[in-house]
Amino acid sequence: MAELEVNGVTLCYRDEGPRDAPVLVMSHSLFFDHRMFDHQVAGLSDRYRIIRYDLRDQGGSSRSDLPLVDMDTHAADAAALIEALNIAPCFFAGNSMGGFVALRLAARRPDLLAGCIVMGSSGEAEHRFEDFRPLIEGVREQGTGPFIDTLMHIMFGDDYLADPQKADERNQWRRHMLDLGADIARSADGVIRRAGILDELEGCTVPMLILAGAQDHAYPPELSRHIAAVVASARVEVVPGAGHSVALESPGAVNQALAGFMQGR
Repeated sequence: MAELEVNGVTLCYRDEGPRDAPVLVMSHSLFFDHRMFDHQVAGLSDRYRIIRYDLRDQGGSSRSDLPLVDMDTHAADAAALIEALNIAPCFFAGNSMGGFVALRLAARRPDLLAGCIVMGSSGEAEHRFEDFRPLIEGVREQGTGPFIDTLMHIMFGDDYLADPQKADERNQWRRHMLDLGADIARSADGVIRRAGILDELEGCTVPMLILAGAQDHAYPPELSRHIAAVVASARVEVVPGAGHSVALESPGAVNQALAGFMQGR
């Protein structure tokens, strides 16, 4: 992976596809890394330049000394990455935590974006704070092991969890989450303590596609509709049979939606 120094940390990223093609930057979910978007690279990198990066304190990117890694910090990192690579205006897609980043860029740095894609995410403060807080405290004290089944339920839909054809991929991500250790709690704490962004999005003119998994256990489709209610340029598509990790669970539907959006359809 390539490396880039931004805001005092090293971000690791992959840059794939034709250099003269439209650019799509992809920002992953909490508990994942850039590989969350392997299916998008496989399906779209013949037509688009896809840049996937690991957010600070996750994947191959460096660890910071922040007690809590908030969404504003992640958004500043994403803006710095886009500027350093000289790829503005680009399309920016994020799943869950990556979606929180995408919304902040759309609200605060619209000059960097040709379009914004938000998947399995929310524009509001955490609506399940009291449910998630003890889970994160448990991870902080004991690591992810005792909570792995709960994490899998949160991060994936019922169809994906039950599909025997997805067993190998599912077990890969289960092992990945088990290996994260207690330090991931700092990033998770930043997710659940985030401020809402809907008020900042009023009047936003960045074209926006919002994809919601019909089986999302963390952020149901209604929260996606709340974003579209304040962003006039947004449209919502609900992906049947998909859960929270919609880009990974339903790559065919997601890739078709991404390509259509980036082509202006």
